[in-house]
Amino acid sequence: MNSRNPVEIVKDAVDKVTERVTPDIPGAPSGDPPSLAEPTGPREPLPPKSDQAAPDTVSPTGAPTGAPTGVNAQQDAFLTTSQGVRLHDTDHSLKAGERGPTLLQDHHLREKIMHFDHERIPERVVHARGAGAHGEFVGYGNAAKICKAGFLREGATTPVFVRFSTVLGSRGSADTVRDTRGFATKFYTDEGTFDLVGNNIPVFFIQDGIKFPDVIHAAKPHPDREIPQAQSAHDTFWDFVSLHTEATHHVLWNMSDRGIPRSYRTMEGFGVHTFRLVNDAGETSLVKFHWKPKLGVHSLVWEEAQLLNGFDPDFHRRDLYDAIESGAHPRWELGLQVFPDTPDQTFEGIDLLDATKIVPEELAPVRPVGLLTLTRNPTNFFAEVEQVAFHTGHLVPGIDVTDDPLLHARLFSYLDTQLTRLGGPNFTQIPINRPHAPVNDMLRDGFHQHAVHAGVAPYKPNSLDGGCPFHADAADKAFIEVPQRIAEATKVRRAAASFDDHFTQPRLFFRSLSPLEQDHVIRAFTFELAKCYEKTIKERELLVLARVDARLCAEVAAGLGLPVPEAQDLRDVPTSPALSQFGHTWPVDGRVVGIVVDADDADGLAGVRAAISALGEAGVTPLIIASRGGDLPHGLAAQRTFATARSVEFDAVLLAAAPSPAPDALPVRAAVDPRVELLVAEAYRHAKVIGAWGGGTALAEAEPGVVVADDPSDVVQDVLTLLAGHRVWARLEPLRA
Repeated sequence: MNSRNPVEIVKDAVDKVTERVTPDIPGAPSGDPPSLAEPTGPREPLPPKSDQAAPDTVSPTGAPTGAPTGVNAQQDAFLTTSQGVRLHDTDHSLKAGERGPTLLQDHHLREKIMHFDHERIPERVVHARGAGAHGEFVGYGNAAKICKAGFLREGATTPVFVRFSTVLGSRGSADTVRDTRGFATKFYTDEGTFDLVGNNIPVFFIQDGIKFPDVIHAAKPHPDREIPQAQSAHDTFWDFVSLHTEATHHVLWNMSDRGIPRSYRTMEGFGVHTFRLVNDAGETSLVKFHWKPKLGVHSLVWEEAQLLNGFDPDFHRRDLYDAIESGAHPRWELGLQVFPDTPDQTFEGIDLLDATKIVPEELAPVRPVGLLTLTRNPTNFFAEVEQVAFHTGHLVPGIDVTDDPLLHARLFSYLDTQLTRLGGPNFTQIPINRPHAPVNDMLRDGFHQHAVHAGVAPYKPNSLDGGCPFHADAADKAFIEVPQRIAEATKVRRAAASFDDHFTQPRLFFRSLSPLEQDHVIRAFTFELAKCYEKTIKERELLVLARVDARLCAEVAAGLGLPVPEAQDLRDVPTSPALSQFGHTWPVDGRVVGIVVDADDADGLAGVRAAISALGEAGVTPLIIASRGGDLPHGLAAQRTFATARSVEFDAVLLAAAPSPAPDALPVRAAVDPRVELLVAEAYRHAKVIGAWGGGTALAEAEPGVVVADDPSDVVQDVLTLLAGHRVWARLEPLRA
């Protein structure tokens, strides 16, 4: 006979049910739940959470130390100075008596305040707002015919660190602004570090790096008022791009849905430039790099982006870290567009050295050559995400640059940036930047030198150090620049004539979008230009749009209340279906679904368990939304309340109830809590999938993308099928009429 307390038996049963049907909800700040009272007994520092990883422990010169990654974290159970001296008090300054003046001899106060005063380093001029994670890249091996880089070999597994970012905003700006995103990947290969420093848009505003200060000065906040922050909807930006029409193609991409991605996990990446690859035989090819997300390309709608900037300005960062923590590891395939290495470096009439041009995938398919998976979050944001330093000149044997004038300027710019931000020439010795290949560089001393160099001869040739280090050759996997013939030429400050076509490709991009996506571009132009003060700038940009597409120009002009410019001679161009985000289905793992429940309806909550189980099997994270937080019947728990939930957080919404107004609702005369009604209305307006059963059917009507059934499991299956298409696009079609 079981002698256990019946209450304990019931509790164990509930715990087992909860363990089975309720997945861990990401976002816990620590790997060990805190105690209610302040801990006082000494204990060693807590280990990182299971989703976190620190940089590998290699020496400043790239040698594996064999030490666990935790050696770079805090040690010992007691508070110490930076020199390891244990402290008995960090709450009070050393004073001359309890009410006396503070003494100059308080070395702990001086150290603590001094370090606090210098905790911040200069933020990046661009890409200041970012998020990053650790992972691995596995080569498929099918690139061997064109590239000898070891990390592309079949089965080769290379540690990576990836940083995503916005371009224009400061570190404190919001995530979901309309902007270009950075997609920078550091490959820690055994042949040296390779940095693929790209964007989520395949073209750039300018063709020559000498114009980079101009476009950034124009796009940044106005220098007199330091506003607007993290956006291009202002006069100086549109003044510049309406005059500098080589920016037109990038502007079209930025005004499209690509400018407001749903998640870093559903964002494409591009190397932007054309690179030169070399195989073992010394043969060369020209390529463009692509990152293709396994979840598909997906964006926010404009109202969602605006709501998120206030509701959760950290949305993209949180989404990335929560997905990794919950095991929905983000994945991208690295793909190559391959072109013959011809003397003119063009393909099908497209200049491959012009960073404002793409090669449509229909002309040169993207060939997958490896898989990137992000598996671990940073242990310390500053040490890793903030101090990681990328450089387009970090190349490995098999990958070389071309004559792209924008790329050449970046080869200079990135080093200058790191010297200023990270305090000197030894930024490569910061743990997150250390190569995983042996280093013997003859570089010495300087600010923040961590290596303890031996020998007396950091020069070549030498005999005092036995001639070391020695030159390597191709057989030793040396990096050797591709020998290129440089034609006899005159020094000029000009661009090739092929750089002068600023409108064919913007027209190709716009015409390749679906009608609904075109509507989004039109609304984006209308919104941004309406924010400009000067009428002249609006009129000038309309003249630019008139050279791209007649409908685009006419509808933006109508929205601005301005006359439509005279139609331009627009020649017909082909379309590229690969440029549209619509018309595909994708995996749903890592998506977030909100479930509205009535906290006091125990019978209604019984069906929620089945829904949670079905969602968990699909790799989807369910969040229960109730009138109050905490524990609910049937071993469930509410992760959101009506006061803290908003539809923008969810990819789909399930309705298990139509709950009456909670005590904290504003005074209303309604049967349903108004915040729930708002959540459902926004989800519907943003073309999200909605499912309902039981009492929740009172809030759902038979509409496109609204699933109503008696069985919660049936509802979930139909919702997941629709969710694979990202949104219920048909619901937005009538808006175009």
